Amino acid sequence: MQTTFTSVRDLASKAGQETELRGWVAGFRSSGKIAFLELRDGTGSVQVVIARNEVDDASWEAVSGLALESSVRVAGVVRQDDRAPGGYEITASEIELVGGSEEYPIQPKEHGVDFLLNRRHLWLRHARQTAIMRVRDEVVKAIRDFFYERDFVLVDSPILTGAIGESAGTLFSTEYFDLGTAYLAQTGQLYVEAAAAALGKVYCFGPTFRAEKSKTRRHLTEFWMVEPEVAWLDSEGNMELQQEFVSYIVARALERRGAELEELERDTRPLEAVTPPFDRMSYTEAVARLQGGGADIEWGSDLGAEHESVLTKGREKPLFIYDYPRAAKAFYMKENPDDPRTVKCNDLLAPEGYGEIIGGSQREDDYDRLLARIREEGLPEEAYDWYLDLRRYGTFPHSGFGLGLERTVAWICGAPHLREAIAFPRMMTRLTP
Repeated sequence: MQTTFTSVRDLASKAGQETELRGWVAGFRSSGKIAFLELRDGTGSVQVVIARNEVDDASWEAVSGLALESSVRVAGVVRQDDRAPGGYEITASEIELVGGSEEYPIQPKEHGVDFLLNRRHLWLRHARQTAIMRVRDEVVKAIRDFFYERDFVLVDSPILTGAIGESAGTLFSTEYFDLGTAYLAQTGQLYVEAAAAALGKVYCFGPTFRAEKSKTRRHLTEFWMVEPEVAWLDSEGNMELQQEFVSYIVARALERRGAELEELERDTRPLEAVTPPFDRMSYTEAVARLQGGGADIEWGSDLGAEHESVLTKGREKPLFIYDYPRAAKAFYMKENPDDPRTVKCNDLLAPEGYGEIIGGSQREDDYDRLLARIREEGLPEEAYDWYLDLRRYGTFPHSGFGLGLERTVAWICGAPHLREAIAFPRMMTRLTP
């Protein structure tokens, strides 16, 4: 075999030269004395032409053992061909079957969702799934670049915690040595609030967990969330930061992952409209509109997925819903001085029926009000003593938000379910593979 090893994405630099590729069989057909192999290597795909009279006996024998997802090494000449995907193909001089793949379970036909999820470790190899994973990777890079360019500091928050960030009813718990019960973190927010007092502008980015007994397309039990927190930022500034952030991410995906979005058959025209400023609507106005359209909702109830879809129908840009009822939101949100029934918070709803991708708020910086809310929610005060210290010692106005990575990726890709937006989804009924 040739010692020169080339990736499919680098074939242009090897035009007219002999080289070696390594990868897997994504497609194969043979007509007697000539065979055509689609080889993918993780960077792209290329057609390999194998003629009986141009390879040795061992190579031709290897051809007879090829099957979908066999791993191979191929040596040959890189030839420019404008008709070929990517503009190049390989005329093989040698081929070696490295790993066979008899009776590969996922064939080019319709398969049920459970069948594919049970074989997620193999399903990931297919073109649609690799395209989504590349978009996800680009979104992650864009998130980190956005905050780096704006002098935010990454602070890693704990995954095991004794403090509850959201609803106590949606916690995964475990016994933690002799210290009692620990919980898998629903959010890193409380910890980045502490870090904001030290560093000014911070964010955490990692896995979070919600034990919600939900089977909707918008829910996973394990998902990734990015949570910035900014000192001296109010609710208005918080929404401005969110729209700048989301616009940056979408523009980056359009700029660098056009081929993947084309593979996914994503209509990118709606994404091209995602630029500041975003539309805004108060919760009170939203409820009035929903009621006017016949929806069964009362002021004080949280908005459901069906309500979000109605409110964003026909819109090109994401929509802010702000100033939700105090009783419907978390204990740490700041009471609205203009209407004490509400808190200074917002949800950001993606268009095209994808719903909430961000939840954010200005945090309650008054010690007495925060303590009253903790008691009102029946939370253990001792677990939040450190959090109350942030108000005892140099309290300050601050705001932040959390963006769900999988929801954002699903929206950008046009994927119908979050299970495709993460490599190995965890749902209420699925813990493997």
